[in-house]
Amino acid sequence: MRGLYVITDEQLTAGDSLAKKLEAALEGGAKVVQYRDKSHGFDYRLAQALRAQTLCFAYDALFLINDDIELASYMLADGVHLGQSDISLTEAREKLGERAIIGISCEGSIELAEKAVEQGADYIAFGAIYPSKTKPDAATISVDVVQQAKQKFTLPVCAIGGIELSNAQPLLNTGCDMLAVVNSVFGQDDIQQAATSFSQMFEEN
Repeated sequence: MRGLYVITDEQLTAGDSLAKKLEAALEGGAKVVQYRDKSHGFDYRLAQALRAQTLCFAYDALFLINDDIELASYMLADGVHLGQSDISLTEAREKLGERAIIGISCEGSIELAEKAVEQGADYIAFGAIYPSKTKPDAATISVDVVQQAKQKFTLPVCAIGGIELSNAQPLLNTGCDMLAVVNSVFGQDDIQQAATSFSQMFEEN
């Protein structure tokens, strides 16, 4: 797993705008898509997630669901992304099987990452690296945490939180495998160009 990781947003990719905006991001080279919706009902989320999954299949990108094991299982998503307060990794693995990709948010903690690795996570995520518009209350952490994770673990490392084209390079210098973004792609006037610019940074590093 390596490259631009985009996360959908209940406002920025709402309703019918999801397909157009997500396709632009995929056209720009996004490699991983996480469908995230914490407020709508199951039927709405299923319809939106199916749109996203179809596009991911067409562009050969991984399709993950945020937190919702039931939805991920129902539609055979590639996997899920879990936070520390979500369902346990062990329970998620039991329900989704060995084929599923399971990523874990480890905040700024190497200890949480060690636990996730021991339990069989497929990738670990750290953040918020910079102040985040999506989660303004999230505590920020040092880029050094990502550096430590890359030195300590062999599985893919993802950075998240306030990442923009202007501040992404220090993370890529650590060898970070994925940069997860919301506003820096879906909040831009030219979504495809924003995604392309991030993708080019991976090609150059």
